[in-house]
Amino acid sequence: MLKALLAPKINLKMPVKIIFNPAENPENQYIGIMVGMLQKSGFQVEKLEDFFRSWAHFKSIKLVHLNWFENLDDTSKISMWKSYFRKLVVLAAIRLGRKKLVWTMHNRLSHEKKSGKLSQKLTGKLIQQADAIVIHSKTSEQLLRESYPHIQAQIIHIPHPNFIDVYPHISMPSTASANKLQLLFIGAIKPYKNIELLIESVSKFENKVDLKIAGNPVSNSYKEELIDLAKGKSSVNLRLEFIPDEELPQLIAESDLLILPYSMESSLNSGTVLLALSQGKTVICPRIGTVDDLIDKTSDLLDYSYSSEKEHLSALESRISEAISLKKTDQNSLKEKGQRLLQLVRKNNSKKEVGKKLLELYHHLLDPINTF
Repeated sequence: MLKALLAPKINLKMPVKIIFNPAENPENQYIGIMVGMLQKSGFQVEKLEDFFRSWAHFKSIKLVHLNWFENLDDTSKISMWKSYFRKLVVLAAIRLGRKKLVWTMHNRLSHEKKSGKLSQKLTGKLIQQADAIVIHSKTSEQLLRESYPHIQAQIIHIPHPNFIDVYPHISMPSTASANKLQLLFIGAIKPYKNIELLIESVSKFENKVDLKIAGNPVSNSYKEELIDLAKGKSSVNLRLEFIPDEELPQLIAESDLLILPYSMESSLNSGTVLLALSQGKTVICPRIGTVDDLIDKTSDLLDYSYSSEKEHLSALESRISEAISLKKTDQNSLKEKGQRLLQLVRKNNSKKEVGKKLLELYHHLLDPINTF
């Protein structure tokens, strides 16, 4: 697919104004990595909320790149419909203004159940209008072609960038807790991440496992649910709050591995998996797209599949049991897996290569012959 993009490079007159949405997100370093690469290459990255700032500004935008645009505000029905129609207006403006449209497919489906059907409609409109769709896992193309057999957009596989050197790397010495398996879940705390199932699964290993769950819950009511669920479970340590970036490396370093029981129904890519590997840790995780791209190159991931909640619980328990045995047999075995995975993502998810492929795509779309 990328062969078409390897034509002679177009000498664009920089800076070229584009929109990369969102243009900033302090809670997601992925955005900073992608926007930083574009800015270093001479693109002037503007915010979507400024799209209609003035007629001159609107005309100056040559390309719009949307991430998670299909997600809707589902705090209420009114908010959801307002969000939907606002986004339809943006898509109409992109089309009428003859802007190039790029969409990155991050998930199989929206994680939000209330707005799922409306989000799917918006996804269909994005796919119909997009000039190019960026995918971060090879599984995504198969899913797209199965769901949208008449798709016209170019589908471009660009690996998710690693997080090496984005966060400092911390190496922890052996501690008194070395006898117990140290598990860590980090990230936004949302129902599709199966936190309840995770708490239930570690309860079986009360004296062999310590689990830390660190992240900001989606709502206060969900936070209270999890606190109630963890009561009386000494192996579960909850830190239900936003975790600053500077604290993430320490949390990861204190763990033996990360455990991320995502939904296979909606999850496709995971920056947290790449973050763990970038810090030299292996993961227990379902075979979502990010994992699928790696398992044919390594046996160092503790991946699994499931088709029901019962199977999911069983698979989680099996992988936790395996990790306990690995640590008991050889204290360094999990660390060695993590180090091999670090080298794998250093090569396969190189930020330099990701930037190069994204720039090739933009140059291809912005060929002066096809723009006004």
